[in-house]
Amino acid sequence: MADIQIIDVDKHFGANHVIRKLNLQIRHGEFVVLLGPSGCGKTTTLRALAGLENIDSGEIRIGGRRVDQLPPQERDTAFVFQLYSLYPHLTAFDNIAFPLRAAGMPDAKVREAVTAVAKVLRIDHLLRKRPSALAGGDMQRVTIGRALVRRPAAMLMDEPIGALDAKLREEMRAELRRLHIENDSTTVYVTHDQVEAMSMADKIGVMNDGLLQQYDSPTKVYDEPANLFVAQFVGSPIMNVVDCEIAATANGAGLRLPGMSEAVRLGPRAAAKLHGGAAAADELMLGIRPEAIAVSRTPVAGAIAARVHLIEPMGPYDIVDIMTATGHDDGATLRARTASRFVRAQGEPVWLSLDDARTHFFNKRSSQLLRAAA
Repeated sequence: MADIQIIDVDKHFGANHVIRKLNLQIRHGEFVVLLGPSGCGKTTTLRALAGLENIDSGEIRIGGRRVDQLPPQERDTAFVFQLYSLYPHLTAFDNIAFPLRAAGMPDAKVREAVTAVAKVLRIDHLLRKRPSALAGGDMQRVTIGRALVRRPAAMLMDEPIGALDAKLREEMRAELRRLHIENDSTTVYVTHDQVEAMSMADKIGVMNDGLLQQYDSPTKVYDEPANLFVAQFVGSPIMNVVDCEIAATANGAGLRLPGMSEAVRLGPRAAAKLHGGAAAADELMLGIRPEAIAVSRTPVAGAIAARVHLIEPMGPYDIVDIMTATGHDDGATLRARTASRFVRAQGEPVWLSLDDARTHFFNKRSSQLLRAAA
């Protein structure tokens, strides 16, 4: 069983602290994506798993065996780089066969293994071609085949489809996920592309500045971001995050955003999150996804009066920037997702209703999500 454990791992490059007390538990068969901006430590973590970087402290275990002191060839991992890294003078067949021949496998077994992997990758008709005669997606399939043919305990992938065009990336996302399932492998995949992370992962580890910000399922990371960084890194468009005030109303707790003269009542689920978290009134920020804002073109009782600032047609839907100030005062800008051409013109008055279950609050000082008391 290829469980992977990363325990209190630290890594420095000189004065640069690139991994800070990282702890991850990856179960056999999971597809885990490390997601974050450039320089956050995700690729260094992957290279440390492979043995391409030495760690300063902590432990790495693969299949229950401690490997952080072992050379790369003894860790039973395979690494797929962003660039194709193929031998240009060898055919696709010979590129895939290279690690097997280096291990001394008999030719008959090599041919059997390469042919089987090529069929899975759907490149068996390309085995006689050299890299210069292959398209980008096919070259990356050959690179993946060279890793898969060894049947490693863990597959490590560093942005393997980042250099492909949009159509090929979409095809390869589905292909990589299918291969992962068919091979019952443990996969750790690095990317800065949240679409790849959301569509492929069993679990996402969001990293920033060497720290693990959140480690959970894609649904949890999207619906309940642990802090402001995760809230504004995952999602397109990103989560709305604005200053807010909580005020008492006749019907309970009320919410006031910049530009609003009166507070609107909070629903019970949103209000419960305020009772469960410790934050002063001036330390709160509202967080809500664009699709959790309902937009009406006619007045709605208890809704936020606002006006349209900008409309971005996206084809099947529109992204609409809406100002909470109806007059000339500065207000907050919220992005909402509406049906295509639902809002007609800039400056049009609209009324906003916030989904009670998907309304979040963050502590401005700690940046942490406030949760309802258990």
